[in-house]
Amino acid sequence: MMPELIIYGADWCGDCRRSKRVLERLGIDYRWIDVEHDSEKADEARRVGGSGRIPVIVFPDQTVLVEPTDAELEKRLAG
Repeated sequence: MMPELIIYGADWCGDCRRSKRVLERLGIDYRWIDVEHDSEKADEARRVGGSGRIPVIVFPDQTVLVEPTDAELEKRLAG
């Protein structure tokens, strides 16, 4: 089983929806963690991302992008 890509975000967040669209367009599987409805996960996202900004995207190698542009996300996914 491959390690998974994780997105911490909220449904109301435009940047989160945008990042999810990039992943879906590229056929990348991910696990969505809704920080709006789970305060422990919100705290975890702040700790992992180093701020309160979302989305926080955690890659299988444990590297993290916070609130990336489409270009930044696509570049990271490419290699």
